[in-house]
Amino acid sequence: MSNAPAERHIDEEAALRDVVVGTASGTGEEFYRALVENLVRTLDTRGAWVTVYDAENEYLRSLAFLFAGNWVEGFDYPIGGTACETAVREKRLVHVPDQLLDVYPRDNDPRLPEVVSYIGAPILDENGNVLGNLAVVDTRPMPDKQHLVDLFRIFAARASAEMRRLRAESAMREREEKLTRLISSAMDAIVELDRELVITMLNPAAERLMGCTEARVRGKRVEHLLGVDSSRALAQLAEELEGRVEGDRHLWIPGPFIVSPPGAKPFSAEGTLSRSEAEGQSFFTVIVRNVEDRINAEHRIQSLSAQTEYLRAEVDEARGFDEIVGESPALRAALEAVAQVAVTDATVLIQGETGTGKELFARAIHKRSRRSDGPLIKVNCAAIPATLIESEFFGHEKGAFTGATQRRDGRFALADGGTIFLDEIGELPLELQGKLLRVLQEGEFEPVGGSKTRRVDVRILSATNLDLGRAVKSGTFREDLYYRLNVFPLRLPALRERGADVVLIAADLMEKIARRMGRPVEDLSASARAALESYDWPGNVRELRNVVERALITSGDGPVRFDHVLPQAVVTDADAGGSNLLNGAQTILTDDRFRQIERANMLAALERTDWRVGGTGGAADLIGISPSTFKSRMKALAIKRQEQ
Repeated sequence: MSNAPAERHIDEEAALRDVVVGTASGTGEEFYRALVENLVRTLDTRGAWVTVYDAENEYLRSLAFLFAGNWVEGFDYPIGGTACETAVREKRLVHVPDQLLDVYPRDNDPRLPEVVSYIGAPILDENGNVLGNLAVVDTRPMPDKQHLVDLFRIFAARASAEMRRLRAESAMREREEKLTRLISSAMDAIVELDRELVITMLNPAAERLMGCTEARVRGKRVEHLLGVDSSRALAQLAEELEGRVEGDRHLWIPGPFIVSPPGAKPFSAEGTLSRSEAEGQSFFTVIVRNVEDRINAEHRIQSLSAQTEYLRAEVDEARGFDEIVGESPALRAALEAVAQVAVTDATVLIQGETGTGKELFARAIHKRSRRSDGPLIKVNCAAIPATLIESEFFGHEKGAFTGATQRRDGRFALADGGTIFLDEIGELPLELQGKLLRVLQEGEFEPVGGSKTRRVDVRILSATNLDLGRAVKSGTFREDLYYRLNVFPLRLPALRERGADVVLIAADLMEKIARRMGRPVEDLSASARAALESYDWPGNVRELRNVVERALITSGDGPVRFDHVLPQAVVTDADAGGSNLLNGAQTILTDDRFRQIERANMLAALERTDWRVGGTGGAADLIGISPSTFKSRMKALAIKRQEQ
């Protein structure tokens, strides 16, 4: 039980003077000590402290703590279950006049002996967050009197103001340090100027770029750093910024502009200029970036682009187009002819054996012509029924014939402004040849069932594997049309005339077909090259494509072989019923005949192995392909074991 409280006599006016005067000159730790001393003396208590709050660990750390006339250093006070916890959590002043330990048993701290009364209040920031705590304790009761509480509130308000100020200063210092780090680490040169365009600051990047130190140029006008011409332009921009409102005080410096620093050679630059104010003075910030390397790179790119176009044109002249593969003199001669005729509007008659790539050359001519932006329309004259070919060529009106339920444009109308390619022109019916001749001569035609003449601007390319001269003599092809089509004859070499081109084309086809099949591609072996070059290729590139695809299929996961898929290597003796394999280098086989040979060969292997496909000595092993490939070929060739 505590003693009866003695009456406290407090001169409130003196107390107010002490709290103001006693702490006026102090800052930081000095301020807090003065505040605590005045608080103990004014309220006549045993002790007082000001603390900062650690919310994460929930304890108070003293900034100044005076108890029984002595300063207590390093006072950390967990708030759980204490009067301070109530003040902090509820953000209000807490007054316990007497018997403190009965209300808050956790306040029984050996560093605070015989404490019985407490007044404490939280220190808050502008947003109401707890920064710390101010409290007084006594070994005597502190009566619940308003003037006592009011005086404590005065001290608490003073403590809050100082703590907020220190927090603001700390935040400002942190921002300044961060800004300094930002400016110092910037890659671009940053130069600060005053209102008279006198240099006040350079960042390290500016020192490196300009080849001088800040100390050397500070206090000099900007022309000593940027050069006269750039500084004159900068001064005009600065005048413009002077008249702008806040928020619009920045602009790009027109450029690139030339910077002529005192310690380095002139260079092309780009940059920005902005205006700011501090303490009633105007400042300008110039950010400069050296773009000399970028400009040189752009010029280099332009130069390389021009060279690339020139080299591409040379390659096109020498090797043709990407789709046409080969390097032989025969092919090069054909490509040179393409280059000559493509830029004209002459009709071209492309002649060559089946599979020599007549359509590829037609596309090459169109691509290099003045009509390349227009359409390229292809018509296969042999694939269209004779009764429909006129409609395909010239279109028809609605009701022109049975099934003509609506008007339809023909191929010539679609090709207007571009090129039309008439493949297999030798198969064109004689009755339509006169109408084609009219289009060639007059550039006009009438749709089927129509009476209105249509005009078109079309270049005609045609192709055939027939001897049109012989067709003219036999009366199946009009002589006048032949001469109109044959203004520029272009003969395509057969594959057997192109030497090593067959290997280049095969390698290109292998890469494309294997990618589609999802299997890896290996380089052609010497034996594969020899096999390809030894064959005459009567079907030309079209036949080569089929052989390459067949070789990829039958080779399974092993190396690609051609000896077993080329017709000259596996010819069956007809008299032996397909059971003997002979060398028939002079025999040309159809695809059906070749499938018969392959089927007979697989059946012979199966009979020899008693229809065992896999394993050593199995049918697949005898032929030299994988079991999975053998089984897929069995399915494709409808090979099944007959029941006994």
